[in-house]
Amino acid sequence: MKSQSVYLYTDGSSLGNPGPGGYGIILEWVGMHYTKEFAQGYKRTTNNRMELLAVIIGLEKLKKTPLEIVVYSDSKYVVDAVEKKWVFNWEKKNFKDKKNKDLWLRFLKVYRKHKVHFEWIKGHNNHPQNERCDLLAIQAAKSENLLSDVIYEQVEKENTPPK
Repeated sequence: MKSQSVYLYTDGSSLGNPGPGGYGIILEWVGMHYTKEFAQGYKRTTNNRMELLAVIIGLEKLKKTPLEIVVYSDSKYVVDAVEKKWVFNWEKKNFKDKKNKDLWLRFLKVYRKHKVHFEWIKGHNNHPQNERCDLLAIQAAKSENLLSDVIYEQVEKENTPPK
């Protein structure tokens, strides 16, 4: 039996870097007229964290495994880290001197459940799903229902010199 294919479109945003942020996700099942959208905002985070979290949440939403998934992202940070295999070298070195270790570990756990390929798409280039994800991410960052990016806030606090 051929595994089912899914297109995962993602975008992350932060209004200030760091600042309030959010992600937007569209999941499309290939060959079916079925799509789902997701978005969530955070009180204080970074753009890269939201770009990566969008991919993680999108993959975590998929309950059947393994699936063939193409992730479309305008984040060179995320796409290059995976497609150029940097993240696997970072993992071998326990993410020494790398940011977002918490999210990369969470990503690797869900990534390994599927057959995932990344495609970089140029942001703000009239790609319909990317534009929609961008809108969802920005709306989420501006929403009233903001969560705390607890690990980011903790690391930021630890790295802020006392006054």
